[in-house]
Amino acid sequence: MRKKEFEGLALPHIDSLYNFAIKLTRNEGDAEDLVQETYLRAYKFFDKYKKNTHIKAWLFSILRNTFINIYRKKKKEPEKVDFHSVEQFIDKLTDRDNLLSKDDISNDLTKETFDSEIKSALDELPEEFRSVILLSDIEGFSYQEISDVLKCPVGTVMSRLHRGRKMLYKNLSEYAKKMGYL
Repeated sequence: MRKKEFEGLALPHIDSLYNFAIKLTRNEGDAEDLVQETYLRAYKFFDKYKKNTHIKAWLFSILRNTFINIYRKKKKEPEKVDFHSVEQFIDKLTDRDNLLSKDDISNDLTKETFDSEIKSALDELPEEFRSVILLSDIEGFSYQEISDVLKCPVGTVMSRLHRGRKMLYKNLSEYAKKMGYL
């Protein structure tokens, strides 16, 4: 009974957990290990899960804590986050004045350049800001859910999200100006 209940509640979130893990580790093997360890710990402590609460937030909290425990204890530098939500910013840049057409071959090269710049801009953000932006903008978590995952007050989540977005915008705006898009 416990196994079926756990599987029914937890397994639908495996893709979201894997996506978050890959963004934390930037390594498929490490991400798979991290998700596996997360599910092992979640199953082990499933009796501590409060029924009728958001299991996705509970699982993300376990994943994040597992990441910190495993990777920081090994003194392994956390890898940088690859971010897809910034595509809206890219779309604004590329749609402005119809600079690029979707059929244009150069679009692929430009996208690679943008992706590289986005990675660089994200790499400059401290982990606490990357995590909040990722959970909010990519995973769609509410402030309260992020607060639960990161074990910090909602006000801190809001502040980190605002400051992180501001830093990211600044980094990407400098690139856009340099390239003549703004």
